[in-house]
Amino acid sequence: MTQRAGLRAAELPDELTAAEAGMWQAFRNGSVYDLSSGDAAADDPSGGLPWGPERSVRARVVCWLLLDGPPALAGRVSSLKLVGVRITGVLDLAGGTVAPYVELRRCRFDREVLLPEARFTTLRLVDCWVPRLEAARLQTEGDLHLPRCRFPGGVRLTDARIGTDLLLSQAVVHRDRSGRSIAGDGLSVGQDLQAEMLESCGELSLRGAQIGVSLSLRGARLSNPGGRWALNAPQLTVERTLYLTPAGVGGPQLMGTTPVEGTRIQPFESQGGIRLDDGRFGDALDLEQARFALTENQDLSLRRVQTPELRFLGERPARGRVALSGARIVNLMDRADSWPGPGRLHMGGFTYENIVPRGPFPLADRLRWLSAATAEYSPEPYELLAAVLKAGGAEEEAREVLLAKQRRRRESLPLGTKLWGYLQDLTVGYGYRPGRAAVWLALLWAAGSLAFTYSDLPPLKSGEHPAWNPWLLALDLLLPIVDLGQVSFWRLAGVWQWLAAALVLLGWVLATTVAAGATRTLRRN
Repeated sequence: MTQRAGLRAAELPDELTAAEAGMWQAFRNGSVYDLSSGDAAADDPSGGLPWGPERSVRARVVCWLLLDGPPALAGRVSSLKLVGVRITGVLDLAGGTVAPYVELRRCRFDREVLLPEARFTTLRLVDCWVPRLEAARLQTEGDLHLPRCRFPGGVRLTDARIGTDLLLSQAVVHRDRSGRSIAGDGLSVGQDLQAEMLESCGELSLRGAQIGVSLSLRGARLSNPGGRWALNAPQLTVERTLYLTPAGVGGPQLMGTTPVEGTRIQPFESQGGIRLDDGRFGDALDLEQARFALTENQDLSLRRVQTPELRFLGERPARGRVALSGARIVNLMDRADSWPGPGRLHMGGFTYENIVPRGPFPLADRLRWLSAATAEYSPEPYELLAAVLKAGGAEEEAREVLLAKQRRRRESLPLGTKLWGYLQDLTVGYGYRPGRAAVWLALLWAAGSLAFTYSDLPPLKSGEHPAWNPWLLALDLLLPIVDLGQVSFWRLAGVWQWLAAALVLLGWVLATTVAAGATRTLRRN
């Protein structure tokens, strides 16, 4: 041990104030250094009551302890544990390596905290008031805890590496000069990021962030007045689940559990757009009971998202758009009253394998859902829904969806083709209701037979014709291709010629439509 180290271990530096000397000794002992007054109002770090010199320590002395502090007392582990302490000046640990455990509770910082490229084992700031936290490229072996802290100038965690958990629950964070509340682009968290009941005023940016387990924004309130995104997190990767769901208020809650009965519930709320484009969520993306207050130019953007389960169970946005273009989902869990109306839903290239509606979702509402998502006719959404319904055993509903597809397509066709479509729909439902063909054939056969019963058609050649049978004649006219040996023996003229032509034409319409429907059925099978 050098002479200086020996002196440092044996005695206090002369320049320390009384409050700093007490902190110095508590650091060597590994004990909590509490300067609280016992008055809740006076001890509120964000309150307006002043904290005098008796509760103040200089940031320079704190840095001294953390970077080059005295050794621990025999049998103890040095650590900095402060409660109710005011820290004056800029706490600058940029680029430093902090080995001791650090935990500050209900402390007040006069100036910003600078931790860029610093290394910690574990850092906990709880119920503190911090003007701004600069921690780009911060690295921790363990946790970074910032619960219930207030950051009026924002938090920067760009490219930070958190070894285990990042805790921001009940923190209050306001925007910085760039308009961001929390800048977490490129952030990496080894386990959970818990930001339950977070209050964020500004853009919460998590572009390209990677979360090792789950990301919980239960009960969070995000707002970004004047900005486009309240949550801007394209290319976010969450190994398990992203929760934009309610939180229980008034009691301890475990992440991922349902609040006990009688607990007051605070839903997730966003006053501003949500951007999760190109996100990857290993288990689910959960939007149950989420509230989105969007302007006309803001989006809930889930473009190209990939996840085994999307729980689209939030409240219907009154304005703005929902974009699922290119998203790939296995299980889509939704409610009829969660989706926006026509012109505000975009689902081009959206694919899913199963639909699990929560509550009643009639097929008519599901078809309106498809119509709302396609301003112009596109066959893919209808064909996908029909395939999913058929795979689930709902054959009849699948046929209704394909019929709706043909009706939607008809509206984009020229007048002549459109009229032909109406005729196909009326007769046999574009082939998806082939039972109608038998009814129409029976009616036409009966009508034609009765009409021919009162006719007096002469034979083409006397003595070379079968016995007169109006029923066989009408059937021979109705059935295309099939020849029953009746039409070629009788002379059809005048009104009977027109009747015969009508029966032939209608027979071909019925036959070709049924054939088209049979072809589609064979292709699907």
